[in-house]
Parts: sequence; structure tokens; C-alpha cells
Amino acid sequence: MPHHHLLKAALGQEKADLLITNCRLVNVLSGEIHPANVAIKDGIVLGFEEYDAVEIVDAGGKYLCPGLVEGHIHIESTLLHPVEFAKVTATHGTAVVVCDPHELANVKGTTGIEWLLDVTKDLSLEIYCMMPSCVPATHLETSGAIITAQDISSMLARHQGRILGLAEMMNYPGVLARDPEVLEKVLAVGELPVDGHCPDLSGLDLNTYILAGPGSEHESFELANAREKLRKGMHLMIREGSSAKNLQALLPVVNGFNSQNCSLVTDDRHCDDLVRDGHLDHAVRMAIAQGMHPVRAIQMASINTARYFRLRHRGAIAPGYRADFVLLDHLESFGITDVYLAGQHMDALTWAPGSTTHTMENSVRVPDLLPHCLDIPEEPGKMVRVMSIMPGQIITEQALVKPKVVQALVQADPDNDVAKVAVFERHHGTGTSHLGLVRGLGLRAGALASTVAHDAHNLIVVGIDDQDMLLAVETLKECGGGHVCVRDGQVVELVPLPLAGLMSDWSAQEVVDALDRLNTAAWDLGCPAYINPFMQLSFLSL
Repeated sequence: MPHHHLLKAALGQEKADLLITNCRLVNVLSGEIHPANVAIKDGIVLGFEEYDAVEIVDAGGKYLCPGLVEGHIHIESTLLHPVEFAKVTATHGTAVVVCDPHELANVKGTTGIEWLLDVTKDLSLEIYCMMPSCVPATHLETSGAIITAQDISSMLARHQGRILGLAEMMNYPGVLARDPEVLEKVLAVGELPVDGHCPDLSGLDLNTYILAGPGSEHESFELANAREKLRKGMHLMIREGSSAKNLQALLPVVNGFNSQNCSLVTDDRHCDDLVRDGHLDHAVRMAIAQGMHPVRAIQMASINTARYFRLRHRGAIAPGYRADFVLLDHLESFGITDVYLAGQHMDALTWAPGSTTHTMENSVRVPDLLPHCLDIPEEPGKMVRVMSIMPGQIITEQALVKPKVVQALVQADPDNDVAKVAVFERHHGTGTSHLGLVRGLGLRAGALASTVAHDAHNLIVVGIDDQDMLLAVETLKECGGGHVCVRDGQVVELVPLPLAGLMSDWSAQEVVDALDRLNTAAWDLGCPAYINPFMQLSFLSL
């Protein structure tokens, strides 16, 4: 129930705080664009009629559009502190973010989720969480934590209103096998939304998966599969991120009868793409450019998502809704001139992290390395298996090659594009490591290492020279995680990621500039220019 003074203001008996006049309202509720004067008080929309206000802003005929609502993103993939992420995305018209802190949880468990909720609790851009369902992602990985069904229940009880449900249920084989542990996690959230993750499922398997609880899908990349999921009642989240780009392929499935069950999301958005091209505004522009009506594209990036997550009074401009909106000088290009969150202009907002008792630093615990820890003994007369990178893909193929051998030890072989790869457990200081070979990175010298390594985010290093590889590992130990490029015994470029080994405490532009230098250094080592070396590295550990 609104406070009495809001009711009085809505009746015109008290002044509004703000009145936006002479605008063309993009009404995602009625599906039209109409002239309006919009009054706001205490961050809430009062209505469209004539009001008196403390501040009056003449929009000059610009379009007034609701703030955008992100329904699925891993904030950690931006490499930014969550508050810096919020600040950057707000400039692109985003007002609400529903995130899946899957990466952070695999390193820090529920403590990491608590930290994220703490530092973002007072922001003008609202950040909500879905509770990660797969920590660890598989039983084959050594993660920093384990999240059980009981943990999920406890977190939901402690953070009602901030945790909205269960994040993507990646373990669809476990669902189909009726694994009790998996099904208990779904049951733990009761009637709250459960996000899906089932790219290949169809037929009876898809029926069973949906029946178990998941209600959305963001992994579809093929039209027929997306259509089947819509027909069977799933909310289709069309993804346009940095790694996975599905909008062009899937947009034809959307029509006037089903669009309310479709949303635009980003999933993984890299920092440089975020700064240079935008966030959901980029996806909206792309949808419009492909022929979608602008109002429908905006609905899919606002009210549709808010309704799926049961976020009342978010994602539209109407009486009682939170006053999150943007002014556009051009609808088709979604050209943002001004952003308001809870009725406050972007220029008046502050971006300070909330207080927390948790720390995300000092997450890299790798014991001192032995001089010969990268040795791979020869197996005389035998071929060796290598992971073969597929250009433009995050998956690898297995190949058999004749190894280069020196003094009974298998060596990196740059002439045949074969590098060494090692993964070091970094969460518990166990000293566990595994070695292998990889083909397709193009390395001719040096080493690359990172603590961003899906899904458990241990420390991964690839290289041609063992000493450079060891230096890369030691460098990341000392700085608390990050990306590093080493050559000839020297650290060429380093991007520290001290927050759980996943995120920076720098500004977005500083991170972008550092990544540009880092990638250039990796390309100088031989990596082909058509790959993102560290993105490719992050998926090798899968």
C-alpha cells in the first residue's frame, strides 16, 4: 500500500518531485507510443496527467522508454567489480539486473554470494541474484566450495527479495536421471522461478526436464529447438553476449502472439564489449535493425523479463512503477541521451559499495612449485593426446600426435603448434595439478596464465617454455589472480584480478585498456589475431 502522501500527490494535492513533459512514451504495457507528461515522487511514477512539480524537465519530443531489465548474466565475466559493472550498465539504460553468480560461487561458495549482495545492496541500479545450482559444475572438478540444497534453502530464507530463485540448471543429465541431490535443489526454491540450461534437449527428454521445474532457456541456438521450447511453455531468453551470439538466428521465432514469452539477455558480456558497444541497449538495437518493431524489442528487454522473475512494478512506466527510464533522441538507434533511476538523473547518482564483512582477496593458494612439476615423461613408441582448439568455438577436439621428445621428456612443439598446458588447484592449497598438451593457440614462445578457468576457476597456464610457465603461475599467486603474459623470463603484461581471482578493482576503462595491451602481447607470442587468447584459455579447463 503506497504511503498517503503518494496518494495525495497522485491526486494532484501535493507537488510531484519531477515532471517530464513533452515526451513520447514507449508504453510496453499497451504496446504503443503516445504523448505524455510523466510525474514522479519518491522514485515512483504517479501518472501521466497534468501535475505541478518541484522540477520540470522538457523532453523536447524525445522518447521516454522504461529502464532495461537483464534476466541472465554472470557479472564476473565482465571482470569488473559489481559496483563498477552497475555504473557502466546504467549508462546504457539498464535499471535491473538478475545475475547468476555461478563463477563467484565456485570459488567462494555462499560467502561470495553474500559479498555480492552486500556490496550492491544500496545501488540505484537494482541487482538481484539467482541461486547457483551447480557448485561444483561437475563431480570431475575441484571447486572452491560446494553448495547443497540446504545451502540454497538457507540463503533464500536470509535474502528474501534479493534471491529470486534457482539459477540455470546445467545438470540436465542429473534431472533426467532423477538424481535426488539435483531434484532436492529444485524443490528447495519452492514455487520460485528455476532457470533452465538445456541446449540439446527435445522430445521426451525436454518434456521431463520442464516437468522437473526449469521454466526458462537461454542456451538455444537453433530455430526449431527454440520453437519447441516455446511451444512447451519455456520462457525463451534470446542471448546476445560476447561469446555466444544467438539473436540473429532466433529472432524469426518471435511473433506478435508469443513475444511476451521472450526476453533479450547477454549471459556473458566482456568488459571491452560493454564499454564500446553497450549492454542490453546493444541487443535492442540489433533486434530493431533486423526488422523487429522497436516497442516489441524494448518489451523483450524490460517488462517481459520483469514479469518472468515476478518483479512487480519494474520494467514499465505506469502509476506505481519504480521511475526507471531513459530518454531517447532516436527510437530505431536507441540513442540514449539521459538515464533516470528511481527518479534520479544519472549525473546525481553515487556508486559506492555497501558495507560487508566478507573479503574476496587472497583466493590463490598454490604451494611452492617444484622445478620439475611440468615434466611429462615420454611413453616410448606411443602417440600423445592433445586438445585441439576449434576456431570460434569454446569446445575442443581430441587429436593424436607424435610428440617432440628431449631426454625422455615430452616437450612443447611450436613448429607444430603444440603447447604445454597445466591446471593447478588454487582453492585449498592441495598441490594438485594436471598436465596436458594443446594445439591451436599458435604460441611460438613464452606463456599465458589465468585464474579465470571455467567452471571451477583453478589456475591454468599454457606455454612453450617451462620456466616462463612457472613464472606466470608465481606471478598470479603474488597478485591474487588475474591474466598474465610472460616471455623470456619477464612479465610482459599483467591484469590483476584480486577479487576471487575473477574481478578487478579498477575502473572499466582501465580494465579495457589493460586487456588491449594483454591481448596484443599474446598475439605477439604467436596467437592468431582471430582468437581472443584469454577467453580461449578460460574454456580449456572444461
